[in-house]
Amino acid sequence: MNLTISGHHLDVSPALRSYVTHKLDRVIRHFDQMVDVKVLLSIENQKAKEARQQVECNIHVKGGDLFAQSAHQDMYAAVDALVDKLDRQVVRYKDKLQDHQHEAPKRLM
Repeated sequence: MNLTISGHHLDVSPALRSYVTHKLDRVIRHFDQMVDVKVLLSIENQKAKEARQQVECNIHVKGGDLFAQSAHQDMYAAVDALVDKLDRQVVRYKDKLQDHQHEAPKRLM
């Protein structure tokens, strides 16, 4: 799995980088067949006081892509909300993959 953490109008500190990787371990625990994970941390316009810290994540999995975005006043709270969204998406995607492998019903004579 390739993990890319980048910042837009933001210098990503080692503490923030380790926090994001620690939180993404929860998502990886549910589904380990991820090919590529890209996280973009950004700070929006200074004039907008509410929800100006944004986090976006693209996860490329075998057969599709998952995307989630979160915004909050605090970057760490935005990361927490993003991981919650991604966790739900990954569990739903995994359930969808497993639901298609049922056996066909046998014919009654």
